[in-house]
Amino acid sequence: DTLWDLAIAEVENRENPEDDGKHVEIWEKSILFMGNKNGGKTTIILRCLERDEIPKPTLALEYTFGRRARRHNTPKDIAHFWELGGGTSLLELIRIPITSNNIRSFAVVLVLDLSKPNELWTTMEKLLQVTRNHVKKILTKLEKTNPEVATEIKQRMRNNLQRDHPDYELVDPFPIPLVIIGSKYDIFHEFDSEMRKIISKTLRFVSHYYGASLVILFSDSFSLPFLLKARVLINHLAFGYDKSKSVSVDHSKPLFIPAGLDSLSQIGPPPASDSDIGKMRANTPLELWKKVFEKTFPPKSFCDLQDTKDPAQDLQYAEYEVDVMRAQKNQELEQYKRNASKSWKEMDFEPD
Repeated sequence: DTLWDLAIAEVENRENPEDDGKHVEIWEKSILFMGNKNGGKTTIILRCLERDEIPKPTLALEYTFGRRARRHNTPKDIAHFWELGGGTSLLELIRIPITSNNIRSFAVVLVLDLSKPNELWTTMEKLLQVTRNHVKKILTKLEKTNPEVATEIKQRMRNNLQRDHPDYELVDPFPIPLVIIGSKYDIFHEFDSEMRKIISKTLRFVSHYYGASLVILFSDSFSLPFLLKARVLINHLAFGYDKSKSVSVDHSKPLFIPAGLDSLSQIGPPPASDSDIGKMRANTPLELWKKVFEKTFPPKSFCDLQDTKDPAQDLQYAEYEVDVMRAQKNQELEQYKRNASKSWKEMDFEPD
């Protein structure tokens, strides 16, 4: 053993004198929070970790962690919390926290702003699509390097739905555990009842189709009962706490549906007339629901959802020495561009 191994063993023995040398496995999991910009991701993380802090805007990809002890005098389990900022403008950063080393213990929490239904489907689709593609690439590599782990992850995809569930062959589970949170219910509640019904049924379908849990939160999610339910779901992913078995499917109230406890028969068909549905060409149930949803809520273009504000110009992150050097380098770059342009113009190219 190395000196470092001996030091770790000594600390564990001091913290766990009752274990008499028995090895205690430390639970270590990771969760990536993503979704609409200003949708409440940071607030949810802080409340789950019971931190009384004022949330700050997330610049790009931020990290924090939490620790919990499963019982007295045992090492604390660790949960890594990642948060992707910028809505859909920083999709390429998704690959950073999700790796082949932690894929077995990784989960995703998608936070959707219910007050912006015209952004909802595009945001959800882009984020889940990029995440799914990245996870599939990791699984493809694992099939060659560690096939047992790849098989375990694929089998676990189906665990939320019993084999005798009527929808077992009709859904397409997300490759890693997924929780979908709809935020700002208090604003959403002021919408027309038909609009609320379309959004609620659509979220129920998407969650069930992907084998995800669904929970709806208010804007002020500091002390309301549904925050506690969200914490139960997230603590289950992060620390292995027991899952909640309670269900709320009343569309006139905030929804709470743990994975595997819904069904297509309870959700019902897409909220559109038979004639409208007959005119829509769709290859999958998900595609049909998308067309029905976007008929009522035309999507913003992907470009509109891009965060065009340059973080380098944000006064919140001002640093005098860095900013002075950056300004100098910008001037040098502009001068280089002018000189290069002049050189190209002066060149006399002979015709072929």
